[in-house]
Amino acid sequence: MSNSVENLYRLDGRVPLGKALPFGLQHVLAMFVSNITPIMILAAAVGLDSAISAALIQNCMVIAGIGTLVQLFPVWRVGSRLPIVMGISFTFLSLAISIAGAYGMGTLIGAVIVGGLVEGTLGLFVKYWIKLIPHVVSATVVTAIGFSLLPIGANSFAGGQGATDFGSMSNWIVGSVTLLACLLCQVFAKGFLRSLSVLVGLVVGYVLSCFMGMVDFGGLSGQSIIALPRILPFTPEFNVGAILSVVAVYLVSATETIGDTSALCNSALKRDPATREMGSAICCDGFVSSVSGLFGCTPITSFSQNVGLAAISGVVNRFTISVGAVVMIIGGVFPVIGAALTTIPQAVLGGCTIMMFGSILFAGFGMMARAGFSQRNMVIVSLSLSMGLGFTQATGMFAIFPEIVRTVFAENCVAVVFLLAVVLNLVLPKKVQGEM
Repeated sequence: MSNSVENLYRLDGRVPLGKALPFGLQHVLAMFVSNITPIMILAAAVGLDSAISAALIQNCMVIAGIGTLVQLFPVWRVGSRLPIVMGISFTFLSLAISIAGAYGMGTLIGAVIVGGLVEGTLGLFVKYWIKLIPHVVSATVVTAIGFSLLPIGANSFAGGQGATDFGSMSNWIVGSVTLLACLLCQVFAKGFLRSLSVLVGLVVGYVLSCFMGMVDFGGLSGQSIIALPRILPFTPEFNVGAILSVVAVYLVSATETIGDTSALCNSALKRDPATREMGSAICCDGFVSSVSGLFGCTPITSFSQNVGLAAISGVVNRFTISVGAVVMIIGGVFPVIGAALTTIPQAVLGGCTIMMFGSILFAGFGMMARAGFSQRNMVIVSLSLSMGLGFTQATGMFAIFPEIVRTVFAENCVAVVFLLAVVLNLVLPKKVQGEM
């Protein structure tokens, strides 16, 4: 197997470790805070003690690394062999807080384990139902994912939702300088430096925020040198209602994985994903989420921000991204590494991710162009996006529905867009009146 820096832009082949490390680290930094944030919010909402919370944060880093390695280097039919980065999903957060608050963490973990097995099994039989998701549906879902990420990037740019200094001048300065550094590197740099534009912007923003006194190093003190992940911190319990609710959200997670896989293949690999690849990606999503439950964590899924990073940088090499996955696992085993990464201010991350999220939108537009701008496709795309994006901005209109419907759809535009696109594709005639 060749060992060349040119392999950075190829799926296979080895890259010298010294070159692979910064590119792999770039992928870790793009998703690190988003990976640990759901666990931090869940732990605070449920009232877990600090020791358990720290163990769960450590575990979620390890499971993200394991999930990414499985996607890159499949085990049987589990894993897509695509440069997909996995991490703890925000999609399950509100339901997880509700279940854990009402029944305890054991019931939540039991539902996560069973639901993951259901999603993984669906992935094994993807060829029987993937025809429900033609190109126009995939393009619509990818576009919805891009739109749904924009507020996340904007909130980070302003300092992080709920921050006391949200929208402050210091956050505006750091976010803007970070974004400008990314943009200048992307436009004017050549060769490998251009592919590292996000990492360059992050370093520039981090150094600036240090000089501005925005970085808190207090969390680095008192960290143990090494700590092994804790298996089964909660005893699983099985509640039918909780399981059914979580399974419903797993279907949404599978939808997002299909969209991310389609966006990655179309934008970074310049081709459509194979049916086997989508099914294997869903298998990894589900089965590794069950493993995540054994670590006391909520389900994992593909990370859209890393899809955007692959589209911008062109780096798709599996070995290179596996180096980043190993860094995540090491960060879980050596707590001081994870603690150091958590010192990156939200404004820096926001400045890095704004353009990445926009690239996912661009990928969705490109997929629409390939699907064609027929009258039928116009109806599917426009109605799905307008209702999905519009209705979920007015969450109160879902108040008349049962709780499980509100949980799955009220604040999840991707789920609404996907459902509408599938239904419209099934019920609309193949030739809409007025088409030639």
